Amino acid sequence: MLRKLSLAVALAATLLPALAAPPGTEPYKLQALRDAARASHPSLQAARAMVDAGRAQVTSAGAYPNPEVEFLAGRTQARMSGVATGGAQSLSLSQRIDNPWQREARIDAATFGLEARQAEGRSFEVDLLARLDQRFFDLLRRQAEQRAAKEDLSLAEQIRARVAVRVQTGEAPRYELIKADTELLNAQKASESAILRVAQARAALRGLAGPSLPAEFEVEGTLASAPVVPALEALRSEVVARNPELARAQAEVRRAERQLELERLRRHPELAVKVAEDRDVELRNTRIGVMATVPLWDQRRGQVAEAGALLQKSRSDRENQELSLLQALEAAYRHYEIARNQVNALENGILREAEAALKVAEAAYRFGERGILDYLDAQRVFRAARNELIAARYELQLAVIEIERLRAAQ
Repeated sequence: MLRKLSLAVALAATLLPALAAPPGTEPYKLQALRDAARASHPSLQAARAMVDAGRAQVTSAGAYPNPEVEFLAGRTQARMSGVATGGAQSLSLSQRIDNPWQREARIDAATFGLEARQAEGRSFEVDLLARLDQRFFDLLRRQAEQRAAKEDLSLAEQIRARVAVRVQTGEAPRYELIKADTELLNAQKASESAILRVAQARAALRGLAGPSLPAEFEVEGTLASAPVVPALEALRSEVVARNPELARAQAEVRRAERQLELERLRRHPELAVKVAEDRDVELRNTRIGVMATVPLWDQRRGQVAEAGALLQKSRSDRENQELSLLQALEAAYRHYEIARNQVNALENGILREAEAALKVAEAAYRFGERGILDYLDAQRVFRAARNELIAARYELQLAVIEIERLRAAQ
């Protein structure tokens, strides 16, 4: 039964990569997945549409007011003798004069609003690419775990076969075969779980790369790279200068400042030029003049107070955003240092020692100097160190991705 189960697991592990990557399909590198997400991800397309809407608002802010035309027609009726009767017409044309200071403030407010939307779009793209990078390296991690589980399963099968021979010849007690069977079952379970986790990671990555990515695909990359990031002080300066979230908050502050100025300018009287002509059967009356809207009752106190409060909120949001970003950068940098130290310790010491101990235990077991329990314990220590190295490399990549996201270096 164990032979059949192990054969089925090995066959599934062999066939799954072949099914996931159709013949002739090239594996995707990280940059290709980023380009696919930029080109076709629906959320990015929605963000670009919002930027287009901001451009339209700038166009609307720069539009001049339309003229107003009024035409009236009727008849005049005489109430006294000797007065002519007949048709009467009235035509008037009014053109509101656009205050140049109001116009400038209105256009500036819309322009800063566009800058805020552009920065928001960049921020959304950076966040999306950071999540995609995380999923990419998560898939690499799961594939590394699958390869390790496959190696463990192959080794467990070899040990079980070797122990079975020794038990049959009377060189080893039967409990060693029971222990080998238990280890084989655990290896089979771990191998099956690793296969499923790879499939889950691949599906999550495709969800971020966009619909242009085929349902079945493979990736090309490595967890073993050692990314290097600048010093913390240099990163702080880059975050303050380049982070799109901070740029959006700053644009919102400038937009609120111009909006407050616009509301104050709207307290001034608004002027309009009016030309009118009245005609009847006897007279033709032409007039030209100026109309003024006097802010006598409504002095826009509420609008000015609201714009001032929104300005204060925008400034507070910008300060809070800067503080949050710098705190997140500090945490990500400490995470990077911890993960880097763990990788160095595992690569240069722990894993090598565990591998050397495993070789010694294997040789001792072959020559009958140690029992199977000592050999299996050495294997477990080596597997634990190897899995810790895979996890540490993944954590190192996550820390670098978070730092790159904060400094907007995607």
